[in-house]
Parts: sequence; C-alpha cells; structure tokens
Amino acid sequence: MTILPRSFYDRDTIEVARDLLGKFLVLANDNAPRIGRIVETEAYIGPQDLACHASKGITARTRVMFGPPGHAYIYLVYGMHYCLNAVTESEGHASAVLLRAIEPVANISGATNGPGRLCKAMGIDRRLNAHDLTSHGFHIAAPDRIEPFTIVRKPRVGVGYAGKHWAGRLLRFYIPGNPFVSRL
Repeated sequence: MTILPRSFYDRDTIEVARDLLGKFLVLANDNAPRIGRIVETEAYIGPQDLACHASKGITARTRVMFGPPGHAYIYLVYGMHYCLNAVTESEGHASAVLLRAIEPVANISGATNGPGRLCKAMGIDRRLNAHDLTSHGFHIAAPDRIEPFTIVRKPRVGVGYAGKHWAGRLLRFYIPGNPFVSRL
C-alpha cells in the first residue's frame, strides 16, 4: 500500500470522491492496524453547496475545511456519531469528501455501513480532527492492485435541508453490489 500524496486531495472534490473508492482507510494502533476498503463517499463542494458545513463560513468546527487539502475533518452529528471527511481542493476553498462506508479488511469489528458506524468500528473520533492524512498512523492508501469496478452516482443522504438544487445533486458515489454500502 502507498499513502496517498497531498496532490491526490488537491483536486476537484467530485473527482476525489470517485477516486477514493477502492482505496484503504488505515488507522494504526499497536500492532494491529485497522484497515477498511472505501466503498461509498459523498462530495461536499464548498461554501456555495448548501449541504456543506462550509456554507456557514469559518467556525471553530469548520476551520479545518478551509485549511490545506489532505487533512481529516471529523465532526459529531446528532450529538452521538462521528463522521470522517477528507479535505479537498486548495487551501481556503473549504470542500471535503465524506467517507460513508468501508468494507472491513483487517482488525475491524462492528458495522461499517454508514459514516457513524464506520467511525465507531475504526475507533475514529475528534482526537483525529485535522490530522494530516498524508502521514503515517492514520491515512488513506492505494492498494498495490485495484480490482476494476463500476461506480454508481446518486443524491447525497439526509441533506433535504439544503434545498432541491443541492439535495438532488448526484454527489454520492458507491460500488454497486458491495454489501457494505450504507443505502441503496
């Protein structure tokens, strides 16, 4: 596996969301790293995207989104579930890709179909917020060999509050037929 470089994240958010499929999310802990294959993502394309947290401007919570690409943006939703995003595009743009589901590869127990379940199974919480995903320990890596797969595009989940235009955009990507995808 090769850790993805910063240049991978410093691109169009929609492209990054698609290209993260099939990559490995890795959290090293002791001698048993947790590894999951990313099978579902959602793109949040900046302050103009009313479903994106950045649409409210820079806050203590969203500051990392406005920073350099390739960092983890982790937040708590509904006061109980952590969600992991990878910050994308140039510094100041404030866009990110939400990791919605992973297929367990190594040392993961529990459900991983959904962003909150993914974080719980991986042991990801706010302590990892703003972590540089291009460094060792907690990162996303390209496998040595990727099996070919198709990609399905659908509207994002749970963003009806963003209005018809943003809620209906096809910014959710997943590998069809994978049993770990959160919703069909």
